[in-house]
Amino acid sequence: MAARAMWKGVIRFGEAQVPVKLYSAVQDRSVHFRLLHEKDRSPVKQAMVNPETDDIVPYAETRRAYRTDEGSLVLFDKKELEALEPDSGRDIEVIRFMPSQVIDHRWYDRPYYLGPDGSESLYFALAEALGNSGKEGLARWVMRKKSYVGALRLHRGVPMLMSLRHEEQVVPVDALEPPKGKALDTKELDMARQLIGMLEAEFDPEEYHDEYRERVLELIEAKQRGKKSVKVTPIRRREASDDLSKALEASLKKERKRA
Repeated sequence: MAARAMWKGVIRFGEAQVPVKLYSAVQDRSVHFRLLHEKDRSPVKQAMVNPETDDIVPYAETRRAYRTDEGSLVLFDKKELEALEPDSGRDIEVIRFMPSQVIDHRWYDRPYYLGPDGSESLYFALAEALGNSGKEGLARWVMRKKSYVGALRLHRGVPMLMSLRHEEQVVPVDALEPPKGKALDTKELDMARQLIGMLEAEFDPEEYHDEYRERVLELIEAKQRGKKSVKVTPIRRREASDDLSKALEASLKKERKRA
C-alpha cells in the first residue's frame, strides 16, 4: 500500500525554498477492540459523568481547568486557550546546520519521510546538498496547531524530519541515584566480556516482532473459524539469580550450547 502524505510544507533556509510532503515513517499496528455490552453485544460509548449526581454532562457544558500545587483550580474557556496556539503556516524553517549524529537519541520523538511536492528538481537538490555536506539541519515548524523542533537529515538518500522532544521532557541522567554495591572481580568481568562477545551481532529488525499482537491475531483467526477455545501456551519467565557469578556461568553455558 502506497504511503499517503499527512501534511504539506515548504523547507526554507536562506533564500532556498523546497516544497515537500510529510509522510509518517512509523505506524500504529496495535490491535484495536470494540467495547460491547455483554448482554446484547451492542457497542457502548464513553460519556462524561458528574460523579456527585451520576448525570451525563454534555461536552458543550464542560470547561478546562488546571489544578495548582496548592490545590486550587484555574479555569479557562476555549477562546482563551485558542489565543495561545501558534500561528499556522507551511514553513519548515531551518535555523542552523550541525554535524550529523550530534543530537542525543533521548531527544528523538517521531520520524517523518519527506517527499517532493511539485518540483522534484528542488527536492533532489536538497537531498544532494544534505548528502554532500554530511550535516543535518535543526528546523522548526507548526503543524496542526502545534509547534515542533526537529532534525532535518538524510536516510538512505531520502530527506527526513525527526521531531524532537522539548528540554523539559527529557530527564537528565544525573537525576538517577548512583548505583551501589561492590565492584566486579576479575573472573566476573572476564565472563561478562565473553558473554558480550558471544551475543555480538548486527541489528536485524526483521527478527523482532510484537509477539503479543501476533498471538492476538492468531486467536482472532481461530475464533473466526469457529473455535470456541484456543490453547494458549503461557510464557515461562525465569526467576532472576542474586548470584552474579552463577548467572554469568549459566548464560555462557547456554550460549555455548546454542552456538
